[in-house]
Amino acid sequence: MDRRESLKAIVLGTVSSAFLLESCGDTKTEEQAAQVLETPTESAALPGRMPEEIAHLKEITSKTFFTEPEMATITVLADIIIPADDVSGSASEAGVPAFIEFIVKDKPENQTPMRNGLKWLDIQCQDRYDNPFRECTEKQQLEMVDAIAYPEKAAPEMKKGVAFFSLMRNLTATGFYTSEMGVKDIGYMGNRPNQWQGVPEEVLREHNLAYTEKQLRECVTNGRNV
Repeated sequence: MDRRESLKAIVLGTVSSAFLLESCGDTKTEEQAAQVLETPTESAALPGRMPEEIAHLKEITSKTFFTEPEMATITVLADIIIPADDVSGSASEAGVPAFIEFIVKDKPENQTPMRNGLKWLDIQCQDRYDNPFRECTEKQQLEMVDAIAYPEKAAPEMKKGVAFFSLMRNLTATGFYTSEMGVKDIGYMGNRPNQWQGVPEEVLREHNLAYTEKQLRECVTNGRNV
């Protein structure tokens, strides 16, 4: 099972998905982030939103936290965690980097762990490959990720990297699977209105019953000939 399938399995598990979301923050924040990122200009005017919520969202979206090099690294990491496959696009194509930018501004406690983790990653890659992570070859990037992606196998000196990658992985999975692309990837159809087509004809006949013309016209016309 590849990383993407592993993450999908985690999200589909009730207990694990709760952990996934709670590890990054409250569910409402992620839902708000998804709305803002999908409709950045109209989201503030969504019905039912309190004035203070609108003001907060406007303040957050007016600022930038990550530098361009940091965003480039986040984009590479996100696409390593969730690459494109036959079902859907990659994490970056689903807007995950922008989601992470939003989350760290909305929940500032994530700013230092993310920034320090990105610096740690670049220092490690400079020592190993003479380049920051974003400028390493794909092979080198995967080698570095493999060194910090599996806590039970990681070397003790990789502890800081493991903590950073766990946060990055949680944010990426949360961002992707709360996006429209991620929801379709899981196969979730959403809530849909029922179309009551009445009791089947064979059941009615078995009990010597039948709808009146008025009942058919007013209650069970969908999908039935009346």
